[in-house]
Amino acid sequence: MRKIVDDVKMIYKCCSLYYEENKSQNEICDYFGISRSTVSRMLKSGIELGIVKIEVINPMNYSYGNLEEEIKKRYNLKDIIIVHSDVLDNKDDVLTCLSEKASIFLDNLFCNGDYIGVSMGRTLYNITKIKKEFDENKDLTFIPLIGGVNQGQTNKIDIQSNQIAARFSQMFGGKYVQFLSPAMFSSKEILNAFRMEKSVSYIFDYYSKLNTVIMGVGIPEREKSTLISNGYIDNEYMDKLIDKGVVGDVALHFFDKNGNLEPFEEFNDRVVSISMDLMKKVNNRVAIASGAEKAQAVKSAIYGGFCNILITDIACAEKLLE
Repeated sequence: MRKIVDDVKMIYKCCSLYYEENKSQNEICDYFGISRSTVSRMLKSGIELGIVKIEVINPMNYSYGNLEEEIKKRYNLKDIIIVHSDVLDNKDDVLTCLSEKASIFLDNLFCNGDYIGVSMGRTLYNITKIKKEFDENKDLTFIPLIGGVNQGQTNKIDIQSNQIAARFSQMFGGKYVQFLSPAMFSSKEILNAFRMEKSVSYIFDYYSKLNTVIMGVGIPEREKSTLISNGYIDNEYMDKLIDKGVVGDVALHFFDKNGNLEPFEEFNDRVVSISMDLMKKVNNRVAIASGAEKAQAVKSAIYGGFCNILITDIACAEKLLE
């Protein structure tokens, strides 16, 4: 019996009967005079040997080309990638799909010699969890866009910018630079003095070399806010930001519905990061966000010039056109 299971010709015939002639497994059993378990093993072997190739095609993808072009034109984007999601998908499935598409897009975007700035947060961390292999011989340099966020309690996941840079270099190849600094200071004056120190000033020289920046887009929420959980702001301060019209943040910089940073200067000017004016000059500014609740923040980030490439899901994309 073992010989039948290992016979490539028999495996091919079994697969042909099942997939091409639509024979049932019971009919194949009668045809060969073998057991159903043997037929199942031969069908499995057909896939493992490459005799049978199964491709699952999402029919929704065919409609996204027009939608991507429409959003691209309306918001004057360089590029946009939309992934499938619906009410039946759980959040983890959507994030996995988004992360897979983002990883492939970024690998194609990166070129030898590129300097790539990375923000912080779970969105970028999730990309580094994808089980895909890329060319590790690329000459890439990953630079944190923000000083290290206090670890505090973030479910023990290290989502600060230094760690993201390290994980991206492991995934896509190349090296990374560390930015040994807190994420923010208690005053603008202390921050300005800190930036003059030779031990950290090197990082700001890298920012002028950036070819690409990659960021998540945050929204003002209390329960899941990394800023609140790490003690940078409290619920009362968040209420003040909301009263001032905050709709989102990128690289720990808050902005309003028009993408303006000015109403939040008191906070933004204390963040240790690339300047937003310099970031807006970077050629590729990639924002990654999903969910209808992120649409307003994404729209405002585009208005502010913080991103010109968007990777999102259909729920957020449809909201952008409302």
